[in-house]
Amino acid sequence: MIAMIDYDAGNIKSVEKAFQYLGQDVRITRDRDEILAADHVVLPGVGSFGDAMKHLKEYHLIPTIYDVVDKKIPFLGICLGLQLMFDGSDESRGVSGLGILPGTIEAIPPSPGLKIPHMGWNSLKITPGKRLYQGIEDGAYVYFVHSYYLKARRASDVAARTWYSTDIDASIESGNVFACQFHPEKSSHTGLKILKNFTEL
Repeated sequence: MIAMIDYDAGNIKSVEKAFQYLGQDVRITRDRDEILAADHVVLPGVGSFGDAMKHLKEYHLIPTIYDVVDKKIPFLGICLGLQLMFDGSDESRGVSGLGILPGTIEAIPPSPGLKIPHMGWNSLKITPGKRLYQGIEDGAYVYFVHSYYLKARRASDVAARTWYSTDIDASIESGNVFACQFHPEKSSHTGLKILKNFTEL
């Protein structure tokens, strides 16, 4: 069973449908026992970093998330879910993130001819050997919608990068913790393959 953490942060239904298409049993929940009993846990989300952290606190989900990580349950963050895993964000200065991995979320710098937010398809530079990308060719295209990006502190955590005005750490993989800044559920066959790889961990 896949537990999708419900904290009132957008795009849950589209992620749920993608996993269901892959034949997975998905529960949208904020129940601690149900989350910790899951085979896989997903932290989706679109919206504001500060509002998301506020909701995670209000629903008492932060200790549950730390327990998911400690119990080595495969844990996937998508879009805002990736950003929340790190120390903090330029979007909501003074608000601490989950701090599961070291790094910061910064605003995409302005660049002539490039629109912000970044909305569209970009190719990935995949780090060899990362489990989330087994069977996916380097240079595969995925779909992004974001104004802020991850600058990971440890290169070893980065599973894939892209470029849009600056080098962007687009995906991470560290132990049982995985995340994508892009939307795999909106990234056609490549995105479904990434989600399938996650379900097989």
